[in-house]
Amino acid sequence: MKRVVITGIGALTPIGNTADEYKAGLENGVSGAAMITHFDPEHFKTKFACEVKGLDMKDRLEHKEIRRMDRFAQLGLAATAEAMEDSGLDLDKINLDRAGVIWGSGIGGLGSLELDVEAHTLGSGVPRYSPFMIPKMIPDIAPGQISIKYGLRGVNYSTVSACASSTHAIINSTDYIRLGKADVIVTGGSESVVLKPGIGGFNAMKALSTRNDSPETASRPFDKDRDGFVLGEGAGVLILEEYEHAKARGAKIYGEVVGTGMTADAYHLTAPHPEGLGAANVISMAMKEAGLSSTELDYINVHGTSTPLGDIAELRAIHKVFGDDAFNLDISSTKSMTGHLLGAAGAIEAIAGVLAMNHDFIPPTINHFTDDPEIDGRFRLTFNEAKHTKVNSVLSNTFGFGGHNASVIFKSI
Repeated sequence: MKRVVITGIGALTPIGNTADEYKAGLENGVSGAAMITHFDPEHFKTKFACEVKGLDMKDRLEHKEIRRMDRFAQLGLAATAEAMEDSGLDLDKINLDRAGVIWGSGIGGLGSLELDVEAHTLGSGVPRYSPFMIPKMIPDIAPGQISIKYGLRGVNYSTVSACASSTHAIINSTDYIRLGKADVIVTGGSESVVLKPGIGGFNAMKALSTRNDSPETASRPFDKDRDGFVLGEGAGVLILEEYEHAKARGAKIYGEVVGTGMTADAYHLTAPHPEGLGAANVISMAMKEAGLSSTELDYINVHGTSTPLGDIAELRAIHKVFGDDAFNLDISSTKSMTGHLLGAAGAIEAIAGVLAMNHDFIPPTINHFTDDPEIDGRFRLTFNEAKHTKVNSVLSNTFGFGGHNASVIFKSI
């Protein structure tokens, strides 16, 4: 099989609007949580989220692009511009028939749907919907828009698997290149559902933290007093490239995709298997494909959403796979800083792992105040401050509603 490497990254996150800013936020343990500004949250149980801040989309995209795209696609297109520039790809010198886009979004254009439904409901009742409503709403429009902008005529589609969506996109892209069907694929994901139906829907499920008196400390994976996740928004982009193709053009290489795995819990719509069986299976699958022993893995960026059940189940899965070697692995949840970006989570967390590997640090799990007696204290969970150490290999886990599990392993080259 062909080898697959990362030659470009781009990020728009609640703790940084470029990959460099994101790296600084991760290393400094910055919290991206604050009171919601996208709408008035007065009547909602949760009044805070992790929004992208200080971003004027007019500085990133043309007026026509903004008008014809939902915010989730706008974020994706803007982050792709950074990744493409970072990759140094000369589109006039590559075969655009062998360059594509595989993109993940769990929900897509919820904001566009909300606006048109509200306009119809609150108006005269006459059904006058925007001709752009459907194209702005559907999740696959983001990869479509990216391919149109850059003339990428190869594979093009969207993966939808809740919070595992963008990790599935990365894995599918890797497989496509490995099989020799593409030279370059733009992959990752975007999400923007800090909206009334987004907050309201997750509140109804009792999934979100309601720590309104201290939003910046609300996302606290592994802490005894965690009370749910914090909703986030943003986009993460990786340029994946066939190794020989990248080497021939003298590309900068961030690392190689060496292991992947995809499984299902087959257990419950929203709750993880309490013993983490599906998660253990997917981690084992990725490790086997990577050909790594438990002592050769340096860092795990866990799914770690800050929910009472999920955090414990994932650590049980890690212990099941690695045994007591799990206690020698550095582990952290960057959702403590970014919140949970749903379908885009896998992409920005993969980038967190790639940045950790290229700058030799373990991003912290911030907001740890009280140990959970149900969590074995021998786990190295990197609380509150970044750890500076050599990082050669990274495992990134993402799990989604529906029991979808996806893991990917990156290694220095």
